[in-house]
Amino acid sequence: MNNPDSSKDELAHRIENPGQWFAGTLGQAVLRAERNFVAKVLPDLFGYHILQVGAPAEAQFLDSSRINHKVITDCRRNTPAPGSHMICDQHALPVGTDSVDVMVLPHVLEFDKNPHQVLREMERVLIGEGHVVIIGFNPWSLWGLWRLFNAWRDKFPWNGKYIGMTRLRDWLALLDFEIIRIEYFYYRPPLENPRISKKLGFMEQLGRFCWRYLGGIYLLVAKKRVIPMTPVKMQWQMRRHMLTPGVVEPSARNASLYDNA
Repeated sequence: MNNPDSSKDELAHRIENPGQWFAGTLGQAVLRAERNFVAKVLPDLFGYHILQVGAPAEAQFLDSSRINHKVITDCRRNTPAPGSHMICDQHALPVGTDSVDVMVLPHVLEFDKNPHQVLREMERVLIGEGHVVIIGFNPWSLWGLWRLFNAWRDKFPWNGKYIGMTRLRDWLALLDFEIIRIEYFYYRPPLENPRISKKLGFMEQLGRFCWRYLGGIYLLVAKKRVIPMTPVKMQWQMRRHMLTPGVVEPSARNASLYDNA
């Protein structure tokens, strides 16, 4: 019989690792790059409530948003990270349906055992025309290549299941989301040495022109579509014209002739 505490310990282990990694040299470099791109997106997304799901306190992305009410969740079951506003299960957020204007999912899907449920929950809480910002590691990049050789170590960020853009777009299409914007960045290899990484900085500019889709990290912005409902009056008008060919549609004038007969 499985011990329920062991699964919680495993979850806590998988969640603790991001905080340690983001605090390191490479993690800080990645975090700066991600914040720069998020800062280009969030100021243009408006509303009343913005929610960031997952990621440790070191990876807060909501500072650039103009929305006043900002909430950050933490899926740990013990003590929340500094800056988190609530502890919860990202598969069942304690948030009302159609209540959030903008959601940010930083490296959540590739490290969750059930990313489909995370997306379904995202679709539930977002309002119509609401936006989601998804940040993920690109499997078709040098980062994806590094993961092939380091996955056995079971350490963040190599222990995740990287999700390609094609698959992510298909998932969002099934939930009736419209893709608004896609950005790729961090074309350098994931090296811990800051001096070598700095010398390879030219790869960022070169990558945007030569191999745009091979950036190590992607940022996707999507909007929740609203299916317009056909008014009842319009449906009745359509039915009035759906007559068998050759049959004259009755009118008030024709009706009066029959009455006088």
